[in-house]
Amino acid sequence: MRFNRLAAVAGASALVIGLAACSATGGKPRDNGAGSGGGTVDTPRMTIAMITHEAPGDSFWDLVRKGAETAAKKDNIELRYSSDPEAPNQANLVQSAIDSGVKGIAVTLAKPDAMKAAVEGAEAKGIPVVAFNAGLDAWQAMGVKEYFGQDGYIAGQEAGKRLQSDGAKKVVCVIQEQGHVDLEARCAGVKNTFPATEVLNVNGKDMPSVESTITAKLQQDPAIDTILTLGAPFALTAVQSVKNAASNAKVATFDTNAALVDAIQKGDVQWAVDQQPYLQGYLAVDSLWLYLSNKNIIGGNQPTLTGPSFIDKSNIDAVAELAKGGTR
Repeated sequence: MRFNRLAAVAGASALVIGLAACSATGGKPRDNGAGSGGGTVDTPRMTIAMITHEAPGDSFWDLVRKGAETAAKKDNIELRYSSDPEAPNQANLVQSAIDSGVKGIAVTLAKPDAMKAAVEGAEAKGIPVVAFNAGLDAWQAMGVKEYFGQDGYIAGQEAGKRLQSDGAKKVVCVIQEQGHVDLEARCAGVKNTFPATEVLNVNGKDMPSVESTITAKLQQDPAIDTILTLGAPFALTAVQSVKNAASNAKVATFDTNAALVDAIQKGDVQWAVDQQPYLQGYLAVDSLWLYLSNKNIIGGNQPTLTGPSFIDKSNIDAVAELAKGGTR
């Protein structure tokens, strides 16, 4: 069913890019030349909250926020960004946004059960909610209007196929936050297409612990020839773990940041699965403006997929130029 769903949203994904581009001229723009979006609309100013499960120091969210801020500037929106990696605290941030009277909420659903009551509370107050990045299998049941992100399971399947073509023999898939639905879906997808995959849970809030745990795993099992991480900072840490263990294992990852671009160019990291975080942030905010100003809903009750695609030595130079501007 996941592949059927991917096919169903492929057309919607193409449409959404057109909508995002068209919205730059929606509401009779006035061209002030500011920001990557060009002009800004003349619709009334509104306040939107974006609430994520960002962990401190994870540069992935810098890209999400840059996209959100670009859309907010274009759409005459006051963007209130907040985050907490602990799901109960994230739910409290949603409630605070409701109490402050925001007009719309964009939220990640890494741990949907903990977020359900707060999200439904927003909808009960007539505040539209869109989800992005995490919670693909939960957003519709919560009554959320739209979802933007990759399907973690499908992305994992594609990563597993890539590992096959690379000639990998034994892979460790490193999960930095146990219980995070999208991270676990990624490793499950990898295992589906590359059965010789073992999951290793680490504490992503303690990077020295991540390094020592991966190092110990490599020392314990010399047959491991690939470490697959689920975030760019963890890939860079895994590179150091490989050196610590005097291992020949290769490193691949999901997600990117500017430092990872250098690592791919140097060959320290083989490739990255890109879910386009800038696009996720941009579409989450822009879709709320479209709904609030014109009652538009993107995706036809299906998720709008922003990935996966691969970044490797074949295209890293083009991506590197964009990374300098903080959008990839």
